Amino acid sequence: MEIGSSSHEKVELFGRGWWWLKALAMQPAEKLKAMIVGVVQKIIEVGKDDPRRVIHSLKVGIALTLVSLIYYFRPLYDGFGAAGMWAVLTVVVVFEFTVGATLGKGLNRVFATLLAGALGVGAHQLASLCGHKGEPIILGLSTFLLAAASTFSRFFPRIKQRYDYGVVIFILTFSLVSVSGYRVDKIIELAHQRLSTIIIGGLTCVTVSIFICPVWAGEDLHHMVAQNMEKIACFLEGFGEEYFSRSPEDGDNPVIPKNQKPFLEAYKSVLNSKATEESLVNFARWEPGHGRFRFRHPWKHYLLIGTLNRQCAYLVEALNGCINSKIQAPSEFQNKIQKACTDMSLECGKALKELALAMTEMRQPYLADPLVESANNAASDLKATLKTAFLENSDLLAIMPGATVASLLVEIVHCTEKITESVHELANLAHFKKLDPTNTPEKPHLLHRGTIKPVSGDESPHVVIIIPDPPATMTDIANPTDHECVNKITNIQTTQETQNCIIIKS
Repeated sequence: MEIGSSSHEKVELFGRGWWWLKALAMQPAEKLKAMIVGVVQKIIEVGKDDPRRVIHSLKVGIALTLVSLIYYFRPLYDGFGAAGMWAVLTVVVVFEFTVGATLGKGLNRVFATLLAGALGVGAHQLASLCGHKGEPIILGLSTFLLAAASTFSRFFPRIKQRYDYGVVIFILTFSLVSVSGYRVDKIIELAHQRLSTIIIGGLTCVTVSIFICPVWAGEDLHHMVAQNMEKIACFLEGFGEEYFSRSPEDGDNPVIPKNQKPFLEAYKSVLNSKATEESLVNFARWEPGHGRFRFRHPWKHYLLIGTLNRQCAYLVEALNGCINSKIQAPSEFQNKIQKACTDMSLECGKALKELALAMTEMRQPYLADPLVESANNAASDLKATLKTAFLENSDLLAIMPGATVASLLVEIVHCTEKITESVHELANLAHFKKLDPTNTPEKPHLLHRGTIKPVSGDESPHVVIIIPDPPATMTDIANPTDHECVNKITNIQTTQETQNCIIIKS
């Protein structure tokens, strides 16, 4: 009956396959063509989204082709034999998208294999001293103890983050060496072949990953944190206009087409960035120094900045809910807090955008400090306005939505200040480049560029320099953007042709 049931299952499986092929052949040509075009478009879309994926696929193919030479060339096959398959398996398992992930898994696999192989050979030698009857007992006991201890070590967070794959390979290799060694006489030769092929596969992966269009996890992490900061900044820069353009009379009718304003939704990717950031930090710590990232770069500090970014993004999420809320504060109350709220949101957005730009360029973020100070001043003005509004309005429930928005903005200002401090700390730890000390931006907008007009009709030539808002003293001219203008004014005053200069203040 078993033979009959097996034959019946095979016939049924063959019938289903034939029915599927027949149904596919009977599909209209246009539908089949649309299906093929859809698949091709999806492939093109995935490739355009990140061209590095295409390059990574080609790199994996190159690595597999190289290690396959162990089988294709007879001298190499005679040296490694069937153990050469471990090199192929190593490439398939170890090769990852980033250099850090590939290097981490490769080193984990090599050292775990080396340690497990040594312990397996040692356990086999110890068991052989106990006689034919005691040998399986010793091998079984050693396998039990090491497997149990290694599995328990995977629950430690530090080992789980960096060495989990190595622990798994350790358990696997030790079990294979100790168990197979019981029936194989040349146990040392077996361990040597497996270790050699794994090293060859690991080195092939690392070499191809580093020298052919490398993808560094550290760079991805660095740009990701900066881009998350910029996404929050874009929302804050446009929040004031979006929120205060909606009147309480709009009711349930949304006035903001969010699909046409992506900056209102872009920040949401920041909310779910924790797992990706932790993974990239773990991979970046395996990578050697490269580009502008030195050895022992403070990768852990990116986790702190990422956490602050998410805190700010959660506040932004609450603000986003207030934009199209059914309940709005009275127009009179909104007019009172509009300027302070708009200034806070705008200054915080500019500060975060400057911090993101400073991180991208890897320079000290000095230009963000005045913006944060302006946001704090606007927050102080808003607090005073809220105190007055609460005293003047008896209907607190009516003004509560506006007060909620104001409170969220104040929290965002504090969060922006923390992010600024963290970026400053990262810049110091990572030795970001510093600005020219002669071009300090401590007093911006003190000098405005003017126009120089020659006045004709006089025996001695005159030059009229029109400055819309001149500084009180020349010592106040410290804006790096106006340094060139100062030099031009000095040169004009020292030339003999323009000895008389008339400075007119508009």
